[in-house]
Amino acid sequence: MKDLFYALQDFFVNVAFAPLDALRALELENWFLANGINWFFMIICAVAMVYWMLQLKKFDSNNEEDKSISSHSFL
Repeated sequence: MKDLFYALQDFFVNVAFAPLDALRALELENWFLANGINWFFMIICAVAMVYWMLQLKKFDSNNEEDKSISSHSFL
């Protein structure tokens, strides 16, 4: 049983977290390159938000949404 936990430790320390160790070492040399993944995801989120806003504008311009004011029957 003890060997199983040592095997898990060896896997996570030496294999699974190796890319993160490389990023940690890279950060000391070039901050922008080390944070390239974050910049990539921020660009994806910005593009997705612009697309979403354009789609909302398109549906609002077509008057497809029911904007009548009504309340619930229990009020």
